[in-house]
Amino acid sequence: MDILKIHKIGNLLGATFSDEIVRKFNLAEGDTLVVTETQDGVYLTPSTPELDSSMSAFEITRKKYRNALKKLAQ
Repeated sequence: MDILKIHKIGNLLGATFSDEIVRKFNLAEGDTLVVTETQDGVYLTPSTPELDSSMSAFEITRKKYRNALKKLAQ
């Protein structure tokens, strides 16, 4: 497990990743991470074109079937 520390950068907050995590997940400055809320906290996923496409499709579906998804979540 790796622990990230939150730092103030100007008016924003940022996290610092260890060299080990940067190498392991092939991260680079300017990469985009998707933050997903879970019951246990948050889940970070590097953004990819495939993920971006899937998320866009989900957003359209989520809006169209909002009421049905609410019922399924109960």
